Amino acid sequence: MGGEVPVRYRRLGRWGLRVSEIALGGWTTFGGSVRDPAAVREIMLAAYEAGVNYFDIADVYANGEAERVMGAVLGEMPRHTVVVASKVFFPMSDDPNDRGLSRKHVHESIDRSLERLGMEYVDLYFAHRFDPDVPLEEVVWAFSDLVDRGKVLYWGTSEWPPEMVRRAVALAREGGWHPPVVEQPEYSLVQRRVERELFPLVRELGTGLVVWSPLGQGLLTGKYDGGIPEGSRFARLPQFTRRLWTETNRRRVVAMREIAEEAGLTRAQLALAWVLAHPEVSAAIVGATSLAQLEENLGAAEVDLPAGVVARLDDLFAPEEE
Repeated sequence: MGGEVPVRYRRLGRWGLRVSEIALGGWTTFGGSVRDPAAVREIMLAAYEAGVNYFDIADVYANGEAERVMGAVLGEMPRHTVVVASKVFFPMSDDPNDRGLSRKHVHESIDRSLERLGMEYVDLYFAHRFDPDVPLEEVVWAFSDLVDRGKVLYWGTSEWPPEMVRRAVALAREGGWHPPVVEQPEYSLVQRRVERELFPLVRELGTGLVVWSPLGQGLLTGKYDGGIPEGSRFARLPQFTRRLWTETNRRRVVAMREIAEEAGLTRAQLALAWVLAHPEVSAAIVGATSLAQLEENLGAAEVDLPAGVVARLDDLFAPEEE
């Protein structure tokens, strides 16, 4: 990359861990498989050199291969300089116990993840979804035990109902366990339920908030202005297309271009800067399939949006009544 980008750092809620406000994730980088490990290495090292210290992975990304490939690159970096996150919940095989948040699956999964990553511990370990089939006490106990064993430094939740996050924290306090310290929801200009559902909770509890899909699965970059290209994420992932590819959102993304041009930013940078303008957010996870894409995303790291620009975007992307 040409020129260093001053990535900034934020505390994970009220906790002491500091993470780069832009994190590099393994989901969109890999898709369903690791196509080019050399390209992944180039992107990861460039991100690290620019100041990114937070790398977000999950066991299910590319069925474990993401952890292997990213782990090999992370092994080239001094361990104390990076924050590594992985996740557990989704099935990794047909075995009936190889899924969910049972104590058995959580403990066996961290061992497999650590082996693939080539590490002795991860900094963050997420319960990738809420599991209604496992008692919440068992989940909190299982993750807290991993902290006690030194395999995990902090644990958190992803896409959990806010009331379940609150209950997990309360159970941890009652049982003398380690509480979840971070939630990872989807958040962007086109998905704003977090403001209503989670912002009050994280302010109250001091929970960190690491958000995924800050670019609305690429919609906010303008790449879909002319339609859905073959092989694109919207073409491959209809669950997002149905929810995000609406006439209203398409109109808003086109209108957003004028605001971005006035600010001297691309639409991707503007969308990221808007997310990071919210102090409740600890970090935004981005993916990158090229150095150019990474550099564009990192360009949002030094942007402090004026309040007037934030307000214009708030109005343009005001949530529709549910």
